[in-house]
Amino acid sequence: MKGRRLQWQLFAAFAGVSLLVFSGLTWQYVDAMRGFHRDQAAAGLEQVARGLLPEIRPLVAAGRLAALRALCRRAGREAGVRITVILPGGRVAADSERDPATMDNHADRPEVMAALASGRGVAERYSHTLRTEMLYVAVAAPEGAVVVRAALPETSVRAALAGLRGRLLAVALAVLALALGASFLVARRISRPLENLRLGAQLFAEGALDYRLHVPDSEETRGLAAAMNAMAAQLGDRLETIRRQRNQTEAILSSMREGVVAVDADRRVITVNEAALRLFRRRAEDVCGRPIQEVLRNPYLQRFLGDVLHDGAPREGEMVLRVGGTERNLHLNGTILRDAAGRKIGAVAVLHDVTRLRRLEHLRRDFVANVSHELRTPVTSIRGFAETLLDEELDPAERRRFLEIVHRQAERLGDLVEDLLALSRIEREVEAEAVRLEPGPVAAVVQGAVEACRPAAKRRRVRLSAECPADLEASMEPRLLEQALVNLLDNAVKYSPEGGEVEVTAAREGGEVVVRVRDQGPGIPREHLPRIFERFYRVDKARSRELGGTGLGLAIVKHVMQAHGGRVTVESEPGKGSVFALHLPG
Repeated sequence: MKGRRLQWQLFAAFAGVSLLVFSGLTWQYVDAMRGFHRDQAAAGLEQVARGLLPEIRPLVAAGRLAALRALCRRAGREAGVRITVILPGGRVAADSERDPATMDNHADRPEVMAALASGRGVAERYSHTLRTEMLYVAVAAPEGAVVVRAALPETSVRAALAGLRGRLLAVALAVLALALGASFLVARRISRPLENLRLGAQLFAEGALDYRLHVPDSEETRGLAAAMNAMAAQLGDRLETIRRQRNQTEAILSSMREGVVAVDADRRVITVNEAALRLFRRRAEDVCGRPIQEVLRNPYLQRFLGDVLHDGAPREGEMVLRVGGTERNLHLNGTILRDAAGRKIGAVAVLHDVTRLRRLEHLRRDFVANVSHELRTPVTSIRGFAETLLDEELDPAERRRFLEIVHRQAERLGDLVEDLLALSRIEREVEAEAVRLEPGPVAAVVQGAVEACRPAAKRRRVRLSAECPADLEASMEPRLLEQALVNLLDNAVKYSPEGGEVEVTAAREGGEVVVRVRDQGPGIPREHLPRIFERFYRVDKARSRELGGTGLGLAIVKHVMQAHGGRVTVESEPGKGSVFALHLPG
């Protein structure tokens, strides 16, 4: 054991010394090379600056600043450096890259001060004008009349060192790797049995209980490896049993349409199935293990589970769940959770989504109320006038007028019953998927609907016109489609003024076949448009009843289009008529 520990100590010490030595040598060499390249660059900059002094001095003496600036720009481009001419007071007379008028006074620049003092100055610093690190070399004329400064970005020096540094680093790393590799192989030979045991224990912890450790020759590790293999075999058998039971439970829970939420005695979520996650709009990893009040901020559900935990008896309830702007009606069944010993360990709630059921109940109540109201009016009228005809002596003209009223109300009652039966039949066919759609000519359906409505249009002196290409086809059920079109035409004729016109057009638009019915009626206010396809919804109730409407025509149109996989739309403005459009899939 002592020998093994010594090998690790030697390996660690050798690795540390090797790293330290190679790092120090590499750093010193790179720093020396950087200084060498910097000196070389500075010498080159000085040569450029001194070479320009003979040309610059007469231009400065003559005050020819424009020529001076042109010289700086040309020289800067040729040498690939920045040239700056500075007067003794620090004012910039010319620069190869900037307008001297926009530059600061350079009297306080270190390289300029050194050049004026000794004839040459070198500095490395950040340039706020060019926004980069620069190497500056300034030389002054012997009489100090002018200073010429040449500058080069530090990136140029770094670029020169990049290749050399890379090669040096590669060699150093290769040598270091060889040294470390030799030490590692020696230490590895000694540490391999313990490393195998460690890796095996890690695999066991990760669940790979079918893995078996190699039993080494060392007496100290042989017994440990055998014990760990036996432990893994026993754990594997037990975990397989638990996993099988858990999979069965999860399969049952995930297949349930009802939501299931289980909490422990501290009201932390133990498990939740997919149906409940969809209701809560949460993910399993965001729910399990967290308090129920954090998962769902619903006081009723929290109180419900708390009551189940407190009483220990089954409970039922109903709640409204609001998540993401939507409401769901849930029926709750709760009971206590117990372990194998019968101890209370938590509570479980089963959530039945009864939203659709409650909505259907509400629709049924509204429908019954609306039908009752619609039936009551003609029945009351028929009963009243029939009683009058039976109980009173009336002259023939008055009797005929009463009988005509009874006849109209009876027709209205018959129309209402027929529309109710038609709507019920269409709904049944849609639910049973009994509507058979086949390709056929749209023109025949349009012509049939127009002819069916022509007598009513003639009585109201309304012109009917139809325009449909003979080769226009769509997938449809002709009887239902004609019924929907007749309903639209009947409404258009009823609400059009005498002498008005109702137009029917059909055409293919994109991937749809669109049949439009345009009238010249009073139009529909915008606030009524979203609801006009509801059952018994009327914009003008008095006028609708006066014209004989049942309030179901547009609802029938909507259901017919749903049976065709299409839709119905409306465009209308008060005083400008309406346009209803049937959109059929192409």
